[in-house]
Amino acid sequence: MDNLSPNLQTVVRWIKPNSRVLDLGCGSGTLLSILTEQKNIQGLGLEIDPDNILQCVSKGLSVVEHDLNTGLSRFDDASFDTVIMTQTLQAIERPDLILDEMLRLGKDCIVTFPNFGHWQPRSYLLFKGRMPVSDYLPYSWYDSPNIHFFTVNDFETLLTDKGYRILNKRMVAQKKGIQTQLCQFWPNLFAETAVYHLAKF
Repeated sequence: MDNLSPNLQTVVRWIKPNSRVLDLGCGSGTLLSILTEQKNIQGLGLEIDPDNILQCVSKGLSVVEHDLNTGLSRFDDASFDTVIMTQTLQAIERPDLILDEMLRLGKDCIVTFPNFGHWQPRSYLLFKGRMPVSDYLPYSWYDSPNIHFFTVNDFETLLTDKGYRILNKRMVAQKKGIQTQLCQFWPNLFAETAVYHLAKF
């Protein structure tokens, strides 16, 4: 698990052994593979990219080709214990509605997303007058899959509006040291990635 990013390591820790897990936008199946091996989950991934689907299949994972923007009505209520979405929420047309669906399908859900309120994108925009490009936001404005630019504060406001409960959260800075400490006190300014574990009240 050491080769996983800190935010994915957190996701793995929060998943219960032997649980039913749905991974939305599962990519090449790295997270599902580790959860299957280490937590003995019953996992299913949804993915739209054909190359990623082939990689999942080659790893022996269950995966379905699906565009998340079309909704999740094909699945019954409470079909899973936990529904995961890592680094994809900002690329969904209606993040608010996909959260509703995640908590319809699962007892709880885990989401991770880049925090666009981090000081580096703010500084980049302020001093260069251009949309930021960095290691954790590596796309230019014209080819980015990200269509919603929101912050930790924006997300928590949405959760309050929805009436969803935060079971746990972790703010992640890619570089360890002082930034790791600062992002716990001022997450909207210093966290590069946010990890939330949610449920309904």
